[in-house]
Amino acid sequence: MPYPFKKIEKKWQRFWLKSGIFEAKERTKKPKFYCLDMFPYPSAYGLHVGHFKGYTFSDAITKKKIMDGYNVLHPIGFDAFGLPAENYALKTGIHPAVTTFSAIKNIKKQLIAGGLGYDWRREVITCKKDYYKWTQWMFLQLYKAGLAYKKEAPVNFCPSCKTVLANEQVVDGRCERCDSEVERKKLEQWFFKITDFAERLLRDLEKIDWPEKIKTMQKNWIGKSGGTEIKFKIQTKKGEKFVKVFTTRPDTLFGCSYLVLAPEHPLIEELKSEIKNWPGVKKYIERALKKNEIERTAEEKEKSGLKLKGLRAVNPLNNKKIPIFVADYVLMEYGTGAIMGVPAHDQRDFLFAKKYSLPIIEVIRPKKGKSSLPQKAFEEEGILINSGSFSGLDSQKAKKEITQYLEKRKLGKRAVYYKLRDWLISRQRYWGAPIPIIYCRKCWEAQNSKSKKKLKLGQDYVLIDGKEHLINPVPEKDLPVLLPKIKDFKPTGDGQSPLAKSKKFVNVRCPKCGSLAKRETDTMDTFVCSSWYFLRYVDPKNQKEFAKKEKIKKWLPVDLYIGGAEHAVLHLLYARFFTKALKDLGWLEFDEPFLKLFNQGTIYYKGAKMSKSRGNVINPDLIFKKYGADTLRLYEMFMGPADQAAEWSDKGIVGCYRFLNNVWNLAEKGKIEKKLKLKNRNLEKLFHQTIKKVTEDIENFRFNTAISALMILLNEMEKEEKIPLSWFKTFVLLLAPFAPHLAEELWHKLGNKKSVFSQKWPKYKPQLLKEEKFVLIIQINGKVRDKVEVDVGIKEKQAKEIALARTKIKKWLANKKIKKTIFVPQRLINFVI
Repeated sequence: MPYPFKKIEKKWQRFWLKSGIFEAKERTKKPKFYCLDMFPYPSAYGLHVGHFKGYTFSDAITKKKIMDGYNVLHPIGFDAFGLPAENYALKTGIHPAVTTFSAIKNIKKQLIAGGLGYDWRREVITCKKDYYKWTQWMFLQLYKAGLAYKKEAPVNFCPSCKTVLANEQVVDGRCERCDSEVERKKLEQWFFKITDFAERLLRDLEKIDWPEKIKTMQKNWIGKSGGTEIKFKIQTKKGEKFVKVFTTRPDTLFGCSYLVLAPEHPLIEELKSEIKNWPGVKKYIERALKKNEIERTAEEKEKSGLKLKGLRAVNPLNNKKIPIFVADYVLMEYGTGAIMGVPAHDQRDFLFAKKYSLPIIEVIRPKKGKSSLPQKAFEEEGILINSGSFSGLDSQKAKKEITQYLEKRKLGKRAVYYKLRDWLISRQRYWGAPIPIIYCRKCWEAQNSKSKKKLKLGQDYVLIDGKEHLINPVPEKDLPVLLPKIKDFKPTGDGQSPLAKSKKFVNVRCPKCGSLAKRETDTMDTFVCSSWYFLRYVDPKNQKEFAKKEKIKKWLPVDLYIGGAEHAVLHLLYARFFTKALKDLGWLEFDEPFLKLFNQGTIYYKGAKMSKSRGNVINPDLIFKKYGADTLRLYEMFMGPADQAAEWSDKGIVGCYRFLNNVWNLAEKGKIEKKLKLKNRNLEKLFHQTIKKVTEDIENFRFNTAISALMILLNEMEKEEKIPLSWFKTFVLLLAPFAPHLAEELWHKLGNKKSVFSQKWPKYKPQLLKEEKFVLIIQINGKVRDKVEVDVGIKEKQAKEIALARTKIKKWLANKKIKKTIFVPQRLINFVI
């Protein structure tokens, strides 16, 4: 008979919610275990089975941890602000506040229907004012610490989403959300100083148990380079100017035959009166600034540039004057915004020099073999030539000595640069947490007249319509700055947020002086909301602080975090930054949020990654209805190694359904007997092997092999006429993390009143796992000549007798004298002749 999943699943879901068995306890002596899922964003379409995969993993682990005697915190919430929710609202014409909460209701229903044991009392929803009040509070703490500032900068602008994107949200020059080609615009934006933490973000990767691929992605994104910062002098009518260049190859400095400045470099504008071809340079810069970063830096793209006629730089080693170019492949955001051109030893410079007929000066020869010059640049290290007193040195020694030479003359210094840029958090969209800042002209006038320190643009004041306005953070007592409900929430596309349309929101009294002032109208990147949500779970109802210190100390950091690898340099990097900043400010005692990270593999269907846009989504509701939640859970965990991609198979789901039916039918056949003592030693041994394997496999994310072991054990139990009740109970306990509804039903059918999850996890008997036999290797003069199965614990005398009685050994030892016998217990016996 098919097991009645439709009848039993709803019953036990209600029981678990009512009993609170999966709720974390505040007062207990049990050790804590904080397991966290990357919370879903509330898509109107709900979850598909690809989303569900990671949730089943965490659920199996936490259910076992509860049975292991841990006080488990397994919370859930919704990443409810941001583009996905807003774009759906724009598509349907329904306000995002309506569509978002409708989607949350649907997803919550799916999660409960899946038998996922969350502590629903701790649910957080990032678009609710009791949550984003603290997101705004976090912003204020960073601002007061000098870690938040506003500046005009060339930014990534998505013409489709009509908002600015952080560098991390641009993939190959396209918006990671909608795949539109990203444009470059100059806009005033808010940034977080994540670059202040670059070294710690890099160094502290060694503290955490994360997949190496994620660590590598973060290391590459941070992009640390050690080298030399060199000052090139430019003689101008206004006096000496210096251009800083960062290089990892100071040993090639004698080969520098030109300099290149980024189109954004401030020196170009400063010296435009001395640039003889300024009109052409100006047009080149305007064209360059319209291109996105990928277009400007693509390796295969021919490098373009324009000589700045009338300007020349001086090589600080040989005092030779060299030309200066502006070129779009140099970016102001990376390094110093200027590079030294060494055509003989950098292929990009080589191609540029060929195009513009610039000198190619060889200054490094290989230690062995021939140089690739003149066909292409020789980019390896070697021995210096044509380098004055440094000639003859190898590259490593020359780097050191040339840097020291420059340092003595104050023309250079050792330096470390990072590719990491500050995090751009401004969004010109409606559906997000308002930035809690007010701009006041009167305060500027008062402050500027009496302030002894020079006020900084972006940190202390901004320009609005060409006039200075002091930046005033909203007082903490006035938080939250509520997101107004406006009818026209469509993005403007002109660099302004839809909130700018609301005069009631924009025009406000200054909290400092009471005069008329203006609110900031940009909202925060949704990744700001998700950078600290794991902290709120420990104290979600607290209205006085984001969380009590004692609760933070009790639960954090997170012991296990499960989610997709796609957030490697977005959410995961930002959450680490937030944690370190809050620790520095005294709010936390730890500086890494997630001790262990596990990335689940992607589910593919019909040869492609499961996605709404591809139309290959499978709704878990359909599986629940046809086969039950336990079948889906079991299949998600059984379909392959947990961290690897897998193809969805309809046959596979049927196989898991059949297994659960077999478990149910074994209980229904009347084969379970209370006082039975089974004498099948092989089955008893398999039974304890299975306990050991399932225990270890769950702890090591080998869910597929754990389920396989249960299937093998069930198959062997079905062969018996009768099964001891104690054995079947243990089987049900082992099954519980994978198929909780069926396990709970069977547990109660066996006469138990408390939940199956209130029971202790089964323990195996090590003595029953010991092998009774082993294969003894028989060697003659160290060479294997025979093997024989013997009893474990056999002594040398017995082993020798058995070996000498073997036909093969008699043949090898015929008419020969044994000089020595070497016996290695449990392994081999060797006769030396």
